[in-house]
Amino acid sequence: MQRRDFLKKASIGAAAGAAATVAAPAIAQSAPTIKWRLTSSFPKSLDTVYGGAEVLANRLRAITGGKFDIRVFAGGEIVPGLQALDAVQQGTVEVAHTCSYYYVGKDKTFGFGTAIPFGMNARQMNAWIYYGGGQKLLDEFYANYNVVSFLGGNTGTQMGGWWRKEVKTLADLKGVKMRIAGLGGTVFSQLGVVPQQIAGGDIYPALEKGTIDAAEWIGPYDDEKLGFYKVAKNYYYPGWWEPSTCFHFFVNKKEWDKLPKEYQEAFQAAAYEANVTVLAEYDHKNPIALSKLLQSGVKLQKYSDEILKAAYKASQDLYADESAKNPAFKKIYTEFDKYRKSQNAWFSVAEMRMDSFLQTNR
Repeated sequence: MQRRDFLKKASIGAAAGAAATVAAPAIAQSAPTIKWRLTSSFPKSLDTVYGGAEVLANRLRAITGGKFDIRVFAGGEIVPGLQALDAVQQGTVEVAHTCSYYYVGKDKTFGFGTAIPFGMNARQMNAWIYYGGGQKLLDEFYANYNVVSFLGGNTGTQMGGWWRKEVKTLADLKGVKMRIAGLGGTVFSQLGVVPQQIAGGDIYPALEKGTIDAAEWIGPYDDEKLGFYKVAKNYYYPGWWEPSTCFHFFVNKKEWDKLPKEYQEAFQAAAYEANVTVLAEYDHKNPIALSKLLQSGVKLQKYSDEILKAAYKASQDLYADESAKNPAFKKIYTEFDKYRKSQNAWFSVAEMRMDSFLQTNR
């Protein structure tokens, strides 16, 4: 009896398994075919950051059997790199891979999604956006521009840029024309620098021709590829205006709402993978590239305490002034700063002590 019962149950189980096997392709076949276009703010030559968009697109095709197909376009192929958000907002494309702080000219609140001077590092930003309420705050603001956002990579703490001449004091900054994006440019302007907003692919020609005197981009790997060391030998650190730099996927709100739930879930998973991948790649590539730059004669320079302290004060003044007149900025800054202080208190206990010991005993 036991044997007959077992065989009977086994046959039922096998039939159920067969039914499930047959049903799976039917579900896949019923899924809609969706084709989107993604405009990047970055040239293909910057393979790590540009590659974040390709990670997203490739993973979505793999998950959906090619049904959700996003075609990636480099900056300038559809719209200029610094107009990526506008293209999504207006429905020219469905999605962009860009930095929110490129758009602080519209509203300084855009700075929070990418980086603000003396803000949080990459791990802290991930914690704030994924778990600390940052995503909700950002999306409430981005809703005014008809987009939803997803983290799509990070650079870690950036370098402080390439300078034709050494800058040791505040007086050395006066009148220097520097390519710098976001609120860092606003702060530097308070110290006498003349900030210039220039897309990544256009920085080298401007530096070479002398249109600008200094330029910051990301870090050693990208900076070496862009060739800045050929025309400016002083390489400064740290990039106090970008303790970490988040890239974002901005999706047109109406197009997002039309996606099947399964595709929305797949997109979020793919964006998460891109976020992790881009940072890991930079962490792997930057030390190798820095070594090569130093071998080529680059002078590694540290910003003086005088410059750092003045920049910090100017940053705090900017946040106070903007909060007083911009309710959207104040709402996010209040929560951002509270979270930053909590994170820094924790990081000062274990992380900083461990890092300090390792750096002095290497």
